[in-house]
Amino acid sequence: MTATRVPGPPGLPLIGSLLDLRRDALGTYLAAHRDHGDVVRVQAGPPGLRAELWMVFSPEGAQQVLATEAANFRKDNVFYGEIRESFGNGLLTAQDADYLRQRRLVQPLFTRRRVDQYADAIGTETAALAARWAAEPGCTVDLGEEMNRFALRTVARILFGQDVEEAVETVHHAFPVLNGFVRDRGFSPLRLPREWPLPGHRKALAAERALYEVCDGIIARRATEGRSGDGDGGADDLLGLLAAARGEDGERLDATELREQVLIFLLAGHETTATSLTFALHLLGKHPEQQALAHREAAALLADGRRPTAADYAGLPYLTRVLKETMRLFPAAPSIGRRAVAATTVGGVEIPAGADVLVAPYVTHRHPAHWEDPERFDPDRFTPEREAARHRYAWFPFGGGPRACIGQHFSMLESVLSLAVLLRDFEVTTVDRDVPLGQGITLELHGPVRVSLTPR
Repeated sequence: MTATRVPGPPGLPLIGSLLDLRRDALGTYLAAHRDHGDVVRVQAGPPGLRAELWMVFSPEGAQQVLATEAANFRKDNVFYGEIRESFGNGLLTAQDADYLRQRRLVQPLFTRRRVDQYADAIGTETAALAARWAAEPGCTVDLGEEMNRFALRTVARILFGQDVEEAVETVHHAFPVLNGFVRDRGFSPLRLPREWPLPGHRKALAAERALYEVCDGIIARRATEGRSGDGDGGADDLLGLLAAARGEDGERLDATELREQVLIFLLAGHETTATSLTFALHLLGKHPEQQALAHREAAALLADGRRPTAADYAGLPYLTRVLKETMRLFPAAPSIGRRAVAATTVGGVEIPAGADVLVAPYVTHRHPAHWEDPERFDPDRFTPEREAARHRYAWFPFGGGPRACIGQHFSMLESVLSLAVLLRDFEVTTVDRDVPLGQGITLELHGPVRVSLTPR
């Protein structure tokens, strides 16, 4: 097929589609696909600072960018640069030799067998959340706030063990500041130096310092305890395992690298799971028949109020389908950016060298060629038979290819086990039927996601 250059939305004369992307990135992606097809070029910014963004919406195109030609599409774009500046060069942002070294050291800590050992921490935090909800029967809660704090406490407990309380409050207040800072700079055609003493810069740098200080303090204390033999230095939590990790030649993560991995795990390990839990409960609260099915499955498996274990995951197939359908409609990473090294062709369209390329699970998960009635909530889309018949990249909330999310099983395990407990113990009724959304580093809530809770 001969490659062609494809038009995209014209935007405004002076700034192209910049305002559309800033005001409603997700709506802009959907409109671009509806009006222009599976590969679209969008221009944004004033003359002299104008950027071109190539959006790829088909499963075949997503597979090409993330997997079959992954070496040609690198994490060199503006957003990854901003994440790197704020959170460090951890596994999410590292490339080349840095990435391979980190992956070798970290991968053994995220095997299915190792992740299953985190089920006890998941159960502890879920039980605490359920007890708090039960103490206020008939209450209304904002799932966005509740699930964010729950997921943060869970990943912090897994990372820090007994030091969980020290980290949670700092992270809870600092992360939204840095997320907004990264988002605003990512969508801005002009990025002023971070060290300029502007109000937004000062606020972001203060949040960054607070994060670094709490992580560095815990890491330094663990190192001192390990050298002195005073306790086990938290050897059983993820930080202890990271500190003890060694490569074949004895290589290890130094203190700065430990902090960078911790920050990336905190970022990727709580906001994504919080999004999935928020919308799973929101959707079930709108669909009582599906909620009844999920409740019956959870109540039958977790009789007598017992806590779930990792072995229970396999016994919750309907809840797993609920979660997958939730991540189809509300993927925590609604778009994934790359930068092309060399010119290539995607879907018959020429992508030039140096182009910023975006694949969008939020759009591909609604692609009418692959999803019938795509806005309808239907967990049975994810029966084994229907999954096997579908293109591998029609659903890719965890990315794909060699840079697929290392924490996929952890996220699924935490989400399914915690949902089982909450749905066993509570009936959920949605209050806010429609939730305005936006995009930052992850999917953003621009309004409350309230539900009323009735103890069962």
